[in-house]
Amino acid sequence: MPELARTIVARLRQYVGDRRHSKRQRVRLNFSVSLPSNTKSLNGSQRVISMKGHTLDLSANGLALIVPQITLGEHHLVGENRLLNLKLELPDGQVELQAAPVRYERLEDNELETGYLIAVKIEHMPDNDRVKFLEYVANPAAK
Repeated sequence: MPELARTIVARLRQYVGDRRHSKRQRVRLNFSVSLPSNTKSLNGSQRVISMKGHTLDLSANGLALIVPQITLGEHHLVGENRLLNLKLELPDGQVELQAAPVRYERLEDNELETGYLIAVKIEHMPDNDRVKFLEYVANPAAK
């Protein structure tokens, strides 16, 4: 039932209008996503599991991500108090950020995309990466 509710809300947003305030740029950028982890292996190294995907759109405050599955290893990507580590490939180089999932939906009826759409809000980003990211968001066609 939650999947149906998310789908209905997404469809309503298309027809009624979008309440989001930040201007969204429809752009496809590759990224990798991983989960923050405090666990270390026996030799002291940290093993990071990641998944590749691409953006559907982005704004100064958030991104719409397309991923092939909603789980990473044994962990669900969307949940209460969940943060995602993203490495986003901009034309000028990679930026890193942490984002909180806001909602997700399965892309089962979409002819162009498969997998899951996850809307995320940017929570943390190093200052130099934020400058590069905001410059790109302001004018993605120039890059």
